[in-house]
Amino acid sequence: MNTGFRDTSEQDRPLAPSSRRRPLLIAGAAAAVAGAVLLAGGGVRQWLSAGAAVSAARLSFATVDVAPLTRDVAGEGRVVAAQSPTLYAPGAGTATLAVQAGDPVRRGQVLARVDSPELANRLAQERSQVDALRAELARAEVEARQQAAALHSAYENARIDQQTAQNDLARQAQAFEAGATARMQVERAQDALAKARLALAQAGELRGLKTDSLRLDVAAKQSALARQQLLVADLERQVDELAVRSPVDGQVGQLFVADRTNVARDAKLLSVVDLSALEVQMQVAESFARELQPGMPGEIGGNGQRWAGRISSVSPEVVNGEVAARLRFAGRQPEQLRQNQRLSVRVLLDRRERVLGVARGGFVDEGGGSQAYVVRGGVAEKVAIRLGARALDRVEVLSGLKAGDRVVISGTENFNGAERVLIAD
Repeated sequence: MNTGFRDTSEQDRPLAPSSRRRPLLIAGAAAAVAGAVLLAGGGVRQWLSAGAAVSAARLSFATVDVAPLTRDVAGEGRVVAAQSPTLYAPGAGTATLAVQAGDPVRRGQVLARVDSPELANRLAQERSQVDALRAELARAEVEARQQAAALHSAYENARIDQQTAQNDLARQAQAFEAGATARMQVERAQDALAKARLALAQAGELRGLKTDSLRLDVAAKQSALARQQLLVADLERQVDELAVRSPVDGQVGQLFVADRTNVARDAKLLSVVDLSALEVQMQVAESFARELQPGMPGEIGGNGQRWAGRISSVSPEVVNGEVAARLRFAGRQPEQLRQNQRLSVRVLLDRRERVLGVARGGFVDEGGGSQAYVVRGGVAEKVAIRLGARALDRVEVLSGLKAGDRVVISGTENFNGAERVLIAD
């Protein structure tokens, strides 16, 4: 038995001698690459220095040029009534409706009545007070005439007494000169004349004062009557307003209360829609709202037609980042429109003919629009820019770019903020 170990001679294979030409081939390839780099110059060096590589299919490009810039606001609008007044209860009471929702109405037509027993009773009481004051005025006028007559009689009596005393003094003076009477009689006649004159003066002054007093009393009664009549007129107006009338021609919009319902003062009763004056209301982003002004031109489209319009009002209230703006038809209002119909709306904010700009894209919002990627030699380089006016499809370039530059306008999120990115075809 052979106890020896078997060798590995059967597993050995002869090795081919190493070739000395391989290092030479590697060196030649390296030299060729170096030569290509030298021949290509800066372009290949840019490729080699790029921080990333992105396929052009994932990007959008635009060329900076000089062209007109139109800034406008476009969106969808809704046809609304320019006037849609809401009518309220002028007083507390029972509301009786005379129309239904959708009924056509004319200006001045009674739409509802509010029965207010309290107001009706107050009107009756104030009217009765007017009758009482009118009777007091008549009584005061009669008393004034009576007292005026008495004062006039007293004055005339005093005047007659003066005349009598004067005549008596004349007779006594003649008798005294003839020696038929004593001097004492003449003096008495003189005293009587003086008293008569004083009585006449007092009667005249009293008549004037009393007449003024009576005139004031009558004037006070007249003022009280006039004031009461004004109060009654106001109550009559309130009672008349209990009949709620339509302020415009149109149709009944919405009923806020049911028929024969007790309502409080100033409660909403119904609304009326004026279909003769329609407007288009659109929602505008708050960022554009500051530039919208009444009178700005616009365009309204629908039913295959276009109509010129102008902004009539801009709401100051911001709701969910938007404000409501209304456009009025510049010419004759189309007849085929209906309320709540959807129309396209475009409002022109500004237009300039020669503006250096580029198509608007995602780069406008990224980084606040302060940087962009310009493609040069197949490499996108980040540059600082400054933007101006912004339209829906175009943005003005103030600095950082020049006409003819090719800019990456979307897809730059794939660059991950790299300064230089290789654009692969």
